[in-house]
Amino acid sequence: MVCLGNICRSPMAEGILESKAKMAGLNWMVDSAGTNNGYHVGEQPHPLSQKVARQHAVDISTQCARAFVAEDFDRFDKIYAMSSDILNDIKNISRKKFDSSKADLLLNELYPGENRNVPDPWFGDEPGYHVVFEMIDKACDKIIKHYRQPSTVNRQPL
Repeated sequence: MVCLGNICRSPMAEGILESKAKMAGLNWMVDSAGTNNGYHVGEQPHPLSQKVARQHAVDISTQCARAFVAEDFDRFDKIYAMSSDILNDIKNISRKKFDSSKADLLLNELYPGENRNVPDPWFGDEPGYHVVFEMIDKACDKIIKHYRQPSTVNRQPL
């Protein structure tokens, strides 16, 4: 799960998918990262991201922001970008390692081919974080349904 600073959208997505995978009995490694290396590396998720996630019984308080690196394509089977600008950043960072079969926009799980973005709630108030949580939650339900097939149980999403 990848966003810009790795403190709002992608930590929620990591926590939601990790929680759903665990409840489904899937042994997945789920992680998140940000494409802007200098913003928030080493920080915990935004307080409103933590609050909204906690209200849905998802604890993201122990997460630590990190930068997306090209080697993430070696470590993960699927990489979800929160928005098209982030997907472009992933391509630029990854260069030769970029694999279009592994990378996609998160909301394409719900709306295939529509290339919808998960909005960044960073500059808004708490209600925006709730909207983002619900969008990500629905997409993660679809991911679990899609990849829980016996032949793909071992896939590792980022």
